[in-house]
Amino acid sequence: MRSFMRVTFLVTGLLSFISFVSATVYSDSLLPNNYKGYTVAHTYYTISYSEADKLAEWVAYSLTPMLINGTQKRSSKFLADPLLSNPVGPGSYAKSGYDRGHLCPAADMKLNNTSMNESFYMSNMSPQTPSFNRGIWAKLEDKVRDWALQKNGVYVVTGPLLNKSCGSVNQKIAVPCAYYKIVFKQTKTGVEAIAFLLPNAGSAGSLKQFVVSIDYLETLTGIDFFASLSDKQEAKFESVVLTNNWQFNN
Repeated sequence: MRSFMRVTFLVTGLLSFISFVSATVYSDSLLPNNYKGYTVAHTYYTISYSEADKLAEWVAYSLTPMLINGTQKRSSKFLADPLLSNPVGPGSYAKSGYDRGHLCPAADMKLNNTSMNESFYMSNMSPQTPSFNRGIWAKLEDKVRDWALQKNGVYVVTGPLLNKSCGSVNQKIAVPCAYYKIVFKQTKTGVEAIAFLLPNAGSAGSLKQFVVSIDYLETLTGIDFFASLSDKQEAKFESVVLTNNWQFNN
């Protein structure tokens, strides 16, 4: 029995290590550049944090089936980011009318206690209208998880548009007018990628109507989302808008 328990412990530890590697090394090799912020690396995702806006300009991570299918219960505790020198506190959105909207969703981080707690850092939050956060944005998050399961993992970059503010929360945190999300998959035959730009407002529209090119997002944000790739590699997928490789119906 003792031997069986030891083997079980070792296998569990190995699986956690494999998940840790797949969730960090892959995303580290594809990180965007910084336009307004500076890079802060957490265990399961990396951000570029803009002190001027008190928000992340992007959050990047590898979304694996193990992260999605984990058994960690959702947290209800928002936390100040311990890696920031002047972090936003959990109560900073109080009475603002805005949700503390996740950029990297909690449902993407169900592997263990660390991944779940990191998803509730305030640096991973952004002011979102309730109808947006709980509506079309949640719908897109669900769809990205579907794709990650179908494709055995995807790479995600997501964030707010910070070049134009639609107000502020408590006179210091910028309220973005829109949010973007990029989903990327490297295959044996090339790259599959899709990008979305959604206004920070409720919508009854289909996700497809918010699909844009990555080049367009780079023009709006000033960010080079796949800075480690050559211009030739980027040109093959950043300038086009293709939805054929992404199922929207299920």
